[in-house]
Amino acid sequence: MLHRSLLLTAAAACVLCAQDDAGRRIDEIFQQGNKPGSPGAAVAVVRDGKLAYQKGYGAANLEYDVPITPDTVFHVASVSKQVTAMSIVLLEQEGKLSLEDDVHKYLPELPDYGKAVTIRNLLQHTSGIRDQWQTLGLAGWRLDDVITQKQILRMLFRQKELNFAPGTRHLYSNGGYTLAAEIVARVSGKPLPEFCDEKIFRPLGMTRTHFHDDHRRIVHDRAYSYEAAAGGYRASPLNYANVGATSLFTTAPDLAKWLDNFREPKVGGRAAVARLQEQAVLADGAKIDYALGVSIGNCRGLRTISHGGSDAGYRSYVVWYPEQQLGIAVLSNLASFNTGSVANRVAAVYLEEQMTAEPAKSEPSKSQPARTFIAIEPAALDQYEGFYRLSNDMVIQVVKKGGKLLAAPPGAALLELQPMTPARFYAAPMQAELEFTPKPAKGMAMTLATPLGNVDGERFGFAGFDPKDLDQYPGTYWSDELETQYTIVLRDGKLVADHAHHGEIALTPVAKDQFRGAAWFMPDVRFVRDAGGKVTALTMGGNRVAGIRFVRR
Repeated sequence: MLHRSLLLTAAAACVLCAQDDAGRRIDEIFQQGNKPGSPGAAVAVVRDGKLAYQKGYGAANLEYDVPITPDTVFHVASVSKQVTAMSIVLLEQEGKLSLEDDVHKYLPELPDYGKAVTIRNLLQHTSGIRDQWQTLGLAGWRLDDVITQKQILRMLFRQKELNFAPGTRHLYSNGGYTLAAEIVARVSGKPLPEFCDEKIFRPLGMTRTHFHDDHRRIVHDRAYSYEAAAGGYRASPLNYANVGATSLFTTAPDLAKWLDNFREPKVGGRAAVARLQEQAVLADGAKIDYALGVSIGNCRGLRTISHGGSDAGYRSYVVWYPEQQLGIAVLSNLASFNTGSVANRVAAVYLEEQMTAEPAKSEPSKSQPARTFIAIEPAALDQYEGFYRLSNDMVIQVVKKGGKLLAAPPGAALLELQPMTPARFYAAPMQAELEFTPKPAKGMAMTLATPLGNVDGERFGFAGFDPKDLDQYPGTYWSDELETQYTIVLRDGKLVADHAHHGEIALTPVAKDQFRGAAWFMPDVRFVRDAGGKVTALTMGGNRVAGIRFVRR
């Protein structure tokens, strides 16, 4: 009996020793976020249904030196999306809707686009609905304004066109999740915050979690948002009063409870958890990593279910390792904090023996596979030269110089394209591959493959920018869709777009009638001419928003 007692004591000591070692290693990972007077982070680890570790580092509020603890509440940005997606799945289980329903069934205010937009399209970012943040930026909003659910819905319901035909592309759209939240409210008869509290948060014991739809609401133990500035930090305010795409307020241990629902589904059962993991399949049959509010991937050979979030100075990342029954939540209130990288390093503390070896910095990673390059006769490169317009409106210039092929957007530094095959090339700084396909009548198509997906385009007759055209552009341009206007001004030989809220935004010429805006929401500005060659309108967009039309007054 004494012998058995000694064995149990020794075993318990070994467990405690292992826990202490894990804690020490995690503390080392968070060392840089644990300095006096610095914003920081919180972490929680759940393993086999038990909370294995939780801790806070740094300050939740720099003005009062309030420390971050495991109970600190963070805004977790797009990590919110998986909860919104689960709400839709729960309503489907109740027979109140289907993922394949056209959203117009529940949102008749949304314009008829001539094609069905399904709820699944919204949740998998394949709807073509424009991103709400970039569209709000074009409409004159700042992201630190108070932005309410009604204001976003008003803008979305005025959206005249889609970015693309539903199901044909994957392009991240926060607007799709705001529409999903509105569907939950209309179908259930309860606002999303109330529905989630009743159906998800309380059943999982997430007592410090809520959807934050009132920017005036007082939140105890709240972390405030910061970004690096010269000599220290500055506040990065956030006043959102909207939900669905964002605005989940929670703690790292509460998110650990959410992650453990993938192991033992107290909410939705195994059918709901499996539904969340259904990856999107595009119209051309291509399967992508994004499912319903989560991404399906792997970390060093182990399957993962994950999502990150980024708003103002808040950064968040949650990851679940289903085979290892391990979940990690990392939340930060500093814009430069890489929560995804840190979460993966924390996972390695527990799973390193099961993971593949971490590649050396000089070696290719799994996302950057080893490539073999070949030599090509310089004359064979001539056929690829020219300008290519991609489906996302980006223009790529391809030139031959010194017997090599180079490419970049017009006006940007050219990047060398290393040949992998006679028609496929690699641009190392972009981690991108470019493949050329001949078309009839000496035409040429291009596919740009990046870690974020593929974009297709074709060579076109590029007309260069002529400074003599500058005096044709000034004027006032109005968008009925966005209910706002820009005044194009020519000053000292350069164009600027002047807006009542944003002030002056510099426009850099790219090609004839095409400019690049200095603001994040305005990467592409194009002037439109009538049959007589007179400038009558312009479009603004790029990235997550196809060109929105502004008519010259």
